[in-house]
Amino acid sequence: MAGSPVSKSGFQLKDKRQRGVKMSSYSENKRKKQRSVQPNKKSRRKNGWKSALRRKPYVAAGILLLVVLTAALGVYSCASGKGYYADVDASEPQLDVQLLDINPYSRPGIQSDGVQGVVIHYTANPGSTAQENRDYFNGLQYSQETEASSNFIVGLEGEIIQCVPTWEIAYASNERNSDTVSIEVCHPDETGKFTDETYRSLVQLTAWLCVKFDLTMDDVIRHYDVTGKICPKYFVEHEDAWEDFKANVEDAVRKNQG
Repeated sequence: MAGSPVSKSGFQLKDKRQRGVKMSSYSENKRKKQRSVQPNKKSRRKNGWKSALRRKPYVAAGILLLVVLTAALGVYSCASGKGYYADVDASEPQLDVQLLDINPYSRPGIQSDGVQGVVIHYTANPGSTAQENRDYFNGLQYSQETEASSNFIVGLEGEIIQCVPTWEIAYASNERNSDTVSIEVCHPDETGKFTDETYRSLVQLTAWLCVKFDLTMDDVIRHYDVTGKICPKYFVEHEDAWEDFKANVEDAVRKNQG
């Protein structure tokens, strides 16, 4: 068997391929060491960011506090029902007068004892319109299934239909029928929360009635305050939203006084 070639000095010459493999391994090991010693640019940026935070812990604390406060305000706003505000005055809103037929089930034609308050209701019929509710009240003279009505109905798009004159009683607020004006309010879903358009018209209508009959915010009440019924649902389940509504009405009244 032939051996490896011998150099003039007597040492065996290594095959070029073997020498190449060895040199390649040496170079690769050298590069690995360099990489382990010198971090790449991305790592340096990352470490630099962390180092800056370690040097200035108050920066990290400030960022964390800002995130927490932002989240807390968002949750509070959603939970409390805030976000409603209508920039309106107490001028008379546009009314679509469609008085019910005089009948014993929805418009008895009985004169009230004078208006001493405004009672807010909700229809409890998600997605129904003001016109549909008005027609339902008028149809009670034929179905005779119950006694129900309201002086006003505020619709999903802010339209206002008057069903019963303010000097007549409507069948809406139980023992307060004889001395209050009632407002039924439409709502799009089961939460009972009103659309922006509905809310705006409700604020203006309520403010106008307060000016017209010289009422205070204490005279603006919910059906719930008369009987304990969960009506209007959203304003019962979100007490702060109810207080915001009355404050909004009061602002509208002040604009007319000023």
